[in-house]
This record gives sequence, structure tokens and C-alpha cells, in this order.
Amino acid sequence: MAAAQYGEPIELDVSGRTVRVSNPDRIYFPEAGVTKIDLVRYYLSVGEGIVRALNQRPTTMERWPNGVIEGARLTQRDGTPGDAFYQKRVPRNAPDFVRTARITFPSGRAADEICVTEAAVVAWAVNLGTITFHPWPVRSSDVDHPDELRIDLDPQPGTDFADAVVVAEEAHALLDELGWTGWPKTSGGRGLHVYVRIEPRWTFTQVRQAAIAFGRELERRRPDLVTTSWWKEERGAKVFVDYNQNARDRTIASAYSARPRPWAPVSTPVSWEELPDLEPRDFTVITVPDRLARLGDPWAGIDDTRHELTPLLQWWERDVGEHGLTDLPYPPDHPKMAGEPRRVQPSRAKKTT
Repeated sequence: MAAAQYGEPIELDVSGRTVRVSNPDRIYFPEAGVTKIDLVRYYLSVGEGIVRALNQRPTTMERWPNGVIEGARLTQRDGTPGDAFYQKRVPRNAPDFVRTARITFPSGRAADEICVTEAAVVAWAVNLGTITFHPWPVRSSDVDHPDELRIDLDPQPGTDFADAVVVAEEAHALLDELGWTGWPKTSGGRGLHVYVRIEPRWTFTQVRQAAIAFGRELERRRPDLVTTSWWKEERGAKVFVDYNQNARDRTIASAYSARPRPWAPVSTPVSWEELPDLEPRDFTVITVPDRLARLGDPWAGIDDTRHELTPLLQWWERDVGEHGLTDLPYPPDHPKMAGEPRRVQPSRAKKTT
């Protein structure tokens, strides 16, 4: 019945690999009219870019087997069931060309995640209903030492994408002062991400500390627009620098990943020069392939340079030693960490004192 309703299976040749796509005519993005086979072909059209973003990285698959249908919800971390889910462990009966990498969660448990090495793996994952790819900031050769610093600029209520652009430009100036190259992309929503390739010799804890130090410096320069406050009630109408995206087992949608919204947006690499004039809703599964063909990949050189994290770690030590600042809270499902402040919402803490 499924074949009659959603089309007969299609077999694609992806660089010599055969990838079977079942239910190719199932609508995945209703507003955009994008089907499952359209999504597979999108990912193949940006194959070099998506493989570069995922290459040799343990990757969580965000699977929406029935598409982004009205009322569909993502399964929650507390176990509340939904129509879509994150899959961290490699599925059984994965083809032999799907490589894996073993990662360890903060709880101490381990899992083998898919590790993309070629476009056929991406197409295979999309056939399983994967819309978004969430890679770890590590390579399979060293899963305990990130090679990316990820700066996540998240507009809070009362702010918008234009505000995130202003903060991103401040971040760009700060990176220039450090002599570092940053690589911006849209989030696929209202925010922006800036990636910095780093030497893979620091722990997740140190990289997170560096992200906090960078965020705090942005906050000093633009206190009117930037916040590093973990608690939403303290953020106000500002852009939140989500430092916890650098904690172990926290991931961000990769460059060229589609996002599960009805209009089929894409987290799209952009240049610093075009940032002020961007409209993020212009970047979709339908439009990004043509953009890539016309302009090339703004992130083509991202792997050419890696930076020493030492300056930001020195800022962290300065903030702790000279300014009396402390660590900031971890995500609620993360084990309690040494030196972490009380993980209690401020308004609730006041009621208990």
C-alpha cells in the first residue's frame, strides 16, 4: 500500500554505491512541496559540502520518517514520545560502506554512531528519514579532543536575525583581533553559527571554557545586545551566546543540513561580506543547490587553517582569577561538574532561601 501511495522504490547510483530510496513521493516538507526523493537529490547536489561538514565525524541523525507533517513532534529528552527522534546508535543492518565511530556520553555509556565518509552514506541516512545531521565537533581518529569551536548566536524573544548579524559582526572583529578565521552560517532558523577550526589537543571542558570566555568578551563589548546567561529569565531581549553547544554530547545542525520546518530551510554557509543583506528564509532545499553552483562553497577552505585555543583559555583564567567570575551551568541532563555553580533557576533559588 505504501508503494502505491508514495511511489515505487528508486535505486540511485551514488559514486558506484547503490542506494535504495523507498516511498520516494512521500511529502516531507508540505509548504515547499518537497518529497523524500527531492530531499535525497538535494543532499547529493550539495554532496561535497555536506561531506566536508560531516567527514569522519560521529553524527547523530534527526529522523522524521513521515516528514514534517502538521502536528508532528520530536521525541523529548525526558522520553515523551513523538513522531520524530534523534538516533545516536548506528541502525542494525546498515550497509558495509557506512563507517562508525565510538563515542562516550557524559553518563559514561558508549555508542557507535555513523561516521560519514562519502555521499552515499548521506543518501542512505536520508532514506531512513534523516532530515538533519548533527555531527560531533571531533574526528573519529580522536573523539575526546574537539577540532571545532562553535559559537552559537541565538536571538531571544524581542530580538531577531538582524540582531544576530550585529553580534556576528562583533564576533568577526574579535576573531580578527585574535588573528583567527571564522566561518559563519545560518542556523536554518533565526540564529547564526560561527565555526573556528582548532588544534585537536584540548578537552571538551577546555573548549567549553573557551566558548564562555569568547561569549563574555562579546558581552563586555555589547552589553546592550549580548548575554551569556544560561537562565532564560535573566537573558532579556538579547542574543544568547550558547556556550553549552561545546559541551560533550551537544551538537549543532551541520552546514548544508536541512531543518525540520515546513518551508525546508537549510543551515547555509555564507561569507562575512554578504551577512548584512541576508534573509535566512531564502535558503532552502530548493534554492541552495543553485546558489552553490553559482557562487561556490563559502566554506571550501575551512579545513586549511587550525588555531591555537590558548588565548581564549588565558581569558578564561583571567576572568576567574582577576574578575572573580565562575563557571556557568551545564545543560540539565549533564552530570554535575566540578566547579559548576548551583544548577537552580534563580527565581526558584530565591524562594528557597
